[in-house]
Amino acid sequence: MFVAPAVHILAVRGPVLRGRARELTAIGQLLRRAAAGTGGVLLIEGDPGSGRSALLAHAARQAPGFTHLRAPGLPGEADLPYAALQRLPVPLPARRARTAEQRLRLCTAVFEALVARSRRGPVLCVVDDAELVDKPSLEVLGFVARRVAEHRIAVVFAGTHLPPVDGTTRRLAPLDTVTAADVLADHGLAGDLADALVGLAVGNPAALHDLARGLTPAQRRGVEPPPAGLPAEGALPRAYRMRLRALPPATRRALLLVALEDGLDPAVLARLGGGALAAAERSGLLRGAGFAHPAAREVVCAEATLADRQRAHRTLARLLTGEAHKLRRLLHLAAATPPTDARLADEIERAAGSVVDCRVGSVALERAAELTPPDGPAAARRAAAARYAWLGGDPARARRLLARAGPAGALLAGEIALRGGTAGEALELLLAAADELATRRPDQAWRALVLAGEAVCLDGNHGRYREVLRRAALLRRAGCVDPVRSAQVVGLAAVMRGDHERARPALRSVLELSTSDPEVLTSAATAGLLLGDDAAAHRTLERAASLARSSGAVALLPRVLELRTFVEYWTGSYEAAAASARDGLDAARSCGQRAAAGNLVGLLALLAALRGDAPECMRWMRELRSGSHASRPRALVQWALAVLDLVAGRAADALRRLSTMADPASGSSTVLIHMTATPYLVEAAAAAGDPAAARAAAADFDRWAAATGDPTRRALAARCRALLAPRGSAVALAEFEQALRLHPAGGGDFERARTELLLGRDLRRARHPRDARPHLHRAAEGFALVDMPVWAAQATTELRAAGESCDHPSPPGLTLTAQQQRIAQLVAGGATNREVAAQLFLSTRTVDHHLRNIFSRLGVRSRTELARTL
Repeated sequence: MFVAPAVHILAVRGPVLRGRARELTAIGQLLRRAAAGTGGVLLIEGDPGSGRSALLAHAARQAPGFTHLRAPGLPGEADLPYAALQRLPVPLPARRARTAEQRLRLCTAVFEALVARSRRGPVLCVVDDAELVDKPSLEVLGFVARRVAEHRIAVVFAGTHLPPVDGTTRRLAPLDTVTAADVLADHGLAGDLADALVGLAVGNPAALHDLARGLTPAQRRGVEPPPAGLPAEGALPRAYRMRLRALPPATRRALLLVALEDGLDPAVLARLGGGALAAAERSGLLRGAGFAHPAAREVVCAEATLADRQRAHRTLARLLTGEAHKLRRLLHLAAATPPTDARLADEIERAAGSVVDCRVGSVALERAAELTPPDGPAAARRAAAARYAWLGGDPARARRLLARAGPAGALLAGEIALRGGTAGEALELLLAAADELATRRPDQAWRALVLAGEAVCLDGNHGRYREVLRRAALLRRAGCVDPVRSAQVVGLAAVMRGDHERARPALRSVLELSTSDPEVLTSAATAGLLLGDDAAAHRTLERAASLARSSGAVALLPRVLELRTFVEYWTGSYEAAAASARDGLDAARSCGQRAAAGNLVGLLALLAALRGDAPECMRWMRELRSGSHASRPRALVQWALAVLDLVAGRAADALRRLSTMADPASGSSTVLIHMTATPYLVEAAAAAGDPAAARAAAADFDRWAAATGDPTRRALAARCRALLAPRGSAVALAEFEQALRLHPAGGGDFERARTELLLGRDLRRARHPRDARPHLHRAAEGFALVDMPVWAAQATTELRAAGESCDHPSPPGLTLTAQQQRIAQLVAGGATNREVAAQLFLSTRTVDHHLRNIFSRLGVRSRTELARTL
C-alpha cells in the first residue's frame, strides 16, 4: 500500500488580513485535512475587492509542500470552452466534449490525473473568479471537487457566484467600521481623514487600500479635503471595469439606466432590458436590486460617453411621469442641459423643498447650485445641499460642499464640529455664525446660539455662556424673538446658575411645544430631562427618532439616542439604556461623529460599571483609544471609575474622581452629568469621612430635585441629606425613611435597593444590627430582582457583618427583573409590543429586547406559553 510522506502546514507570515479570521481558520483546517489524506472543498463567496484573492494567496503561502494548481476565470474567456482548464496540467480533448459520455470521460481523466499528482504529495487547486470560468471547465472542476474526500486534494473556489458543490462556504461580509479603521491604521491613517475614507470604502478592503495609497501628501496632512471617491485607477475600479467591458452592449445600456436612477420600478426595468441585467449580476457588478459597491456605479457612469449619458437621462425623464417623480424628472432634464439655467435651477430648488429624503435633497440642491448663474444664490444652495448631506450621514460630502459655500456654511461648520470635533472649536464657530446671521437670518442666529449653549455645556466652561446670553439680548432688542429657542437659552442659563425654580417655566414651554422638527424635539427632550419629566422626555425622543429616520436625517440619531440613554438611566431601565447607547454608537460611527461616539462609549462604560462589570467597563474605555480630551467622555469615565471604586470599597478614590466633575475649572462640569452623578459624589464623601466635600453639590441637587417634583430625584435628594447627617442620628434615619417613601413603586428598583443597603449599612455601623438586617434583606432581594449580583454581594456581606449566619438567598421564583415582570404581565394579558411600549414609555425596540430575555429566562417560546406560565 502506498504511504504518502507527511507534509507539515506552516504558519507563514504574510500581509495582515483584517476581519477574515473565520476564513483563515477554514483555510488552515482544509489544508491540514488534505495533508493528512482527507481532501475537501472550501467556497469563498464575495464581491470584487472583498479579499478573495488575498485569501487564496494566503492559502498558497500556508501550503509550501503542496502542488499548486490555478484555474482562474478571466474576463473575455467565459465563452471559450476549456479556457480555465487549459491552465491545469491535465489531458484535454482535441475538440469540445458534447455528448454525456464524452463529458464523463473527460471529467474522469482530469480527476485521475489529479489523483495521480496527489500520490506524490498533496494538491491545492484554486479557482478564482469562478463566475468568469467557462461552463465546460466549471463542469469538470465541479466533478473533481465532489470526489476529493478520499484523496490529498484541497479545492478552493472563490467568486461572486459559486458552482453547486458541497463544502465549507464562507461569505465575505463588508468590514465593520472598527476593522476598516484598523486597516487604515496599517497605512498610518487615523482621525477625521480615516473616518472619511471608511465611509467611502463601504467596508471593501480593496477600496480601503486604494484610498490610502491614492492620498496626496497634502490630504494626509489635512491641508486638502479628503477624496470624494475612489481613485479611478485603483484595484477595485479596475476589477469592475474589466467586468463591465466584457458585458454585451444591451447589458451596459441597462446598467447605465440603473446607475443614473436608483429607484427604477421593476416593470420599467423589465421593459428597458431587465433580462440583460442578469449577466451584470453574475459578473459581480450588481447584487440584488442595486450595485455591489458604489465603485461599480461610478465605473458604469465613467465608462459611458457623454452622448450615452445624455441619452439615458432623456430616457429616464420621459419615463418618470407624475407629480411624485417631479424632482427626479427635473434632475434628469438638468443632466442634459447647458451649464447654467436659472429657471430650471429655481424649479429644482422648489421641488427639493418638498422631499423628505436628505440624500436626494442634497443631490438636488447641489445640481441647482451648478445650474445657477454666477450672480445667483449658488453659495446658499451649496450650503443647503451640505446640510442635507450632513443630516443624511455623509460628512465627507458635506465638508466638500461647505468648502465652496463660503460664509453661508458657517453655521453648519459649527454643527459638524460640535458632533464630530471638539466643543471648544465648535463654540468659536457657532458664536461667529450667530454674529454673521444676526441681521440677515435671525432665525438661524437663534439656532446657532442654542447649539453654542450646548457646546458650552459639553466643554464645561460655563463662564462662556455669558457670550451666548449677550448675543441673545442683542437679538431681542432688535425685535428678533424666537419663542422656543429664546426659552431654551433662558432656561439653561438659570440651570447653570442653580436657579432651578426660574428655569422651570422656560424649560416647560420648550418641552410642551408641538413641532415636527426632530432637532427641536431633541432640545425639548433635554428640557424634559432637566425638568425631571422622564416620561415626557422619552415620548419626545421617540417622536424625534421616528421623524429623523423617516426623513433620512440619521445624523440627528446619535444625540437622540444619547439623551434616551439618560432618560432610561433615570427610570432604572439599565438594559434598555445600554441598548440605546449601543444603537447611538452605531449611528455616530456610521455618520462620522467622533465626539458623539465618545459620549456614547463613555455612557456604555458607566452602565457596565453600575453592573459591577469591571472588564466590560475597561473594554469600553479602551474603545476611546488613546483617550478622549472632550469634557463629557472624560467626565463619564471618571464617574464610571468612581462607581467601580465604590463597589471595591475605595471611597477616597471615588471621591477624588467625582470631585473633579463639580469643578468648572477642570473642564468636566457638564450640567447633566454633574447633576446625575451627585448622589454618587455624596455617597463617596460620606464613606470617606469628608461630608463637607459634597455639601455644595448636594445642596444644588436638592434644589433641582425639589424644583422637578419627580419622586425619584426627591428620593435621591433625601438619601443625600441622610448620608451627610451624623451616622445613626434621628435626622439621618428620618431622611432615609423619607427616601424610601418617595422611591416610586413602579420603577427605580435599583436605587430603592441602594437606599436600603446604605440605610442598613449605617444602622449596622451605628451598632444597631437588629434594625439593619431587614433593610439589608430587602436590599439583597432588590438587587436580585434587577440582576445586579455585585451589589447583592455587598448586601450579603453587610448581612454577615450584622450577624446573619448564612448567605441571603435569592427569593424563590423571582427569575425576572421588576421591569421584565411588568412587561411579561402586559404581554400575557394580550398587549402588543407597541401597546406595552406606549404604556411603559419605552421604545418598541426596548420591549422586543426585554421580551427576548423574558422568553430565555422562563424557557418559553411563544406568547401563549408565557401566558400559561404566568
